[in-house]
Amino acid sequence: MGRFEEEGSPRTVEYEPASVKDLLVEMKDTAELLIDLSYSAVLHQGKDVAEEVLKLEEKMDVLQLRARMSLMLAARNPDEVEQLAPVLGVVGGADKISDAAGDIAKIVLEEIGLPDAMRGALGEAVEMLVRGTVAADSDYAGRTLQDVDLESQTGVRLIAIRRADDWILDPGPNTTVQSDDVVILRGPEGAIEDVYETLTGERYEPAEPVESEVEDLERAVDSIVLMKNLSELAVDLAYGSILFDNEQLAEEVANLEVEVDALQSRFEAWTLRAARDTEDPVTLRGLIHLGVATEVISDAALELSEGVLRDLDVHPVVELAVQESDEIITRTTIQEGSELDGTEVDEGVPETDVSTSVLAIRRPEGWHVGPDIDATIRAGDVVITKGTRSSAEAFEQLAA
Repeated sequence: MGRFEEEGSPRTVEYEPASVKDLLVEMKDTAELLIDLSYSAVLHQGKDVAEEVLKLEEKMDVLQLRARMSLMLAARNPDEVEQLAPVLGVVGGADKISDAAGDIAKIVLEEIGLPDAMRGALGEAVEMLVRGTVAADSDYAGRTLQDVDLESQTGVRLIAIRRADDWILDPGPNTTVQSDDVVILRGPEGAIEDVYETLTGERYEPAEPVESEVEDLERAVDSIVLMKNLSELAVDLAYGSILFDNEQLAEEVANLEVEVDALQSRFEAWTLRAARDTEDPVTLRGLIHLGVATEVISDAALELSEGVLRDLDVHPVVELAVQESDEIITRTTIQEGSELDGTEVDEGVPETDVSTSVLAIRRPEGWHVGPDIDATIRAGDVVITKGTRSSAEAFEQLAA
């Protein structure tokens, strides 16, 4: 059995027979949700969301401990040890992401200090993420997600449910919403306010954006948002590289880690300059904490993909996890004269019949990344996409 600290008191975790594949999938889903929740807590000053981060961090502690126990029992000879080494990297990387997310949440919970300008850091087009408790008299209580048809009707997605101490990280059409469920919603601001009120019986009142009068502080805030987007992309690519044994994706993770390191250096310089013109420089402490935690997430992504970069064989347990993935991430270089050369990116690639999402575009001058990419694909671009296997193949053909 193993132990970890929970609010200052040790909690015992006993070994339970478990599928390493299932543990890896659950750790991946948990890590991705942790990143979303922790940054949302900071950008919207949400203490309730920050508290959910700490609950999820506790869940990750248990998952990583059980995964390590199972991996230790699985290694029976030197060849298997070599194959399991990258899997340990996946476990360790996910745990580092969890710890970094917890540190980000504590910026809000412990009121370490953040400038009001953080509330204006995200554009209106970016989706919001909110947390609410389902009221007993809610129209959604006791109904399945298929019956509610939330996303089709409103554009809002229910991405996770906490029911007492248990989490449903990937709720499906047959998942029933119950009263007292703590739900995590993602969607556009206007729509999410109506859904929140229907679910909880309370009005959702987002904080008003605040523009900073200190130019260097604006630059620091803009850079931390870009670091966040690049780190999230690095995690996506790292999982794609390990699950699909794709060295090209792993190389892009290394490129992103270098970019985040450079951004952090500039971010720290702008923050220090802003302190000179800020009435209370102590309010900038949280920004420094946020920059450090964000850089840790990009480092963790590199650890996730290290096995692929070192050309270590993928263990069969990872191959089994691949089979459960409906979507894949691909890296495609746009060739001169291809059908995609000159195509505009706007919520996908609408000028084609390919159902795929563009996560990022890398050019010699830098990265275009985030949900609000507004760019025209051109020859030489390295495009990172997510979609089905068939759409990925079609996208590759159009880029050739």
